[in-house]
Amino acid sequence: MRGPTNRFKSALKEGRHQLGIWNSIGGNTVPELLGGAGFDWVLIDCEHGPIETVEVLPALQTLAAFPEVSAVVRPAANDPVLFKRLLDMGAQSLLVPYIQSAEEARAAVAAMRYGPRGIRGMAGMTRATRYGRVENYFAEAERELCLIVQIESEAGVEAFDEIVGVDGVDGAFVGPTDLSASLGHPGEVSHPVVTDAIDHVFARGAALGVPVGLMALEEPVAKARIAGGSAFTAVGVDLVLLAEAVARLRAAF
Repeated sequence: MRGPTNRFKSALKEGRHQLGIWNSIGGNTVPELLGGAGFDWVLIDCEHGPIETVEVLPALQTLAAFPEVSAVVRPAANDPVLFKRLLDMGAQSLLVPYIQSAEEARAAVAAMRYGPRGIRGMAGMTRATRYGRVENYFAEAERELCLIVQIESEAGVEAFDEIVGVDGVDGAFVGPTDLSASLGHPGEVSHPVVTDAIDHVFARGAALGVPVGLMALEEPVAKARIAGGSAFTAVGVDLVLLAEAVARLRAAF
């Protein structure tokens, strides 16, 4: 049998905008709810969300019931051990936090690839290989894997061209909140210094033909960024949506 096509990666290559939502609540119930909500991709967050690596497997299995939805996983760090486990679970797209240099991007790429092009450990009896049923998995897996680097520091913005120029990097994602802190305006994601840096990343991405996305939780900002060329945009976080709904309900009474 053949392994699954990475629809998220294909969409980015074809220039089709992908609307996404964040999963930061562990378990498989919330991913199932989000998977049926009509978004193009769901981000399973192991960095800031309290989701451990072992919890990613049931989330991936749950989201697989929605063939039109792509699962993207954010590991806790740019760590080849974490990558190895997530990829063996069948994750095809990783969003790697806090990439600040081409060297760090090359390390991430190496962790995505089998030798001799990389350092990903080989194991045959995994969900990624459909438990040994995918033909030529080790030779062909790389084609369907997608690596997104997160740009969320001043150093990352300054090194953007070099970072996305690394062979194996498929796109970049702006983290506005961490970027605001790095630029001296923590939490002020609408500060001109921060928005100028984000604009710079999007402009360079467009010039280099690299898909760039971001998270924008305010509807006018998200729509403006989509209109301005964001390739993949996260517009909600499950825990934030829950907190806001609870607050509205309490205020109504």
